[in-house]
Amino acid sequence: MNWRRWNHVIHRDLGFLCIGLTLLYAISGVAVNHMADWNPNYRVEKVNAQIPPPAFRGIATDSQIRKLLAKLEEKGSYENSFQPDPDNLWIFVEGRVIRVNLASGAVEHERARRRPLLYPLNFLHLNHPKKGWTPVADLYAAALLLLAVSGLLMLPRNRLLKRRALWLTAAGVALPLFYLFLYY
Repeated sequence: MNWRRWNHVIHRDLGFLCIGLTLLYAISGVAVNHMADWNPNYRVEKVNAQIPPPAFRGIATDSQIRKLLAKLEEKGSYENSFQPDPDNLWIFVEGRVIRVNLASGAVEHERARRRPLLYPLNFLHLNHPKKGWTPVADLYAAALLLLAVSGLLMLPRNRLLKRRALWLTAAGVALPLFYLFLYY
């Protein structure tokens, strides 16, 4: 078997092997690219409620906060609080935030829930596991490099198609260079 045949076999089999990782990185990449527009890892749920305005005003004490949580029938464990001003109180309860307007009694419960598919995909894409995932990501990058090189070696013999392939390859290289020049 000549080198062209081996090149085709390697390119084909490596391409099939990379399909799963390419889908993972593509879906996660689109999500991560739009982090300024929405949170791809968490869905934030807000629930509003109304209670009678608490009897206390000003800086809240821990005992006042615990009484307020009892009034809200909050069963989660109280972790901390923050008071940005005398009329607003933020209470942190087991990964949630409860915002209370002390003057009006308006209450907003806010909980962040992991997105079922995107959170784990982004976890791998951004290499949060570190040691365990890094060799896999490096092998994938090397496989993509090999796919690119083997693809270039499969240029068609037809001059028109070869010219088109080289122009498209040049455009693929020029596009990121253009953006680097523009923004870097």
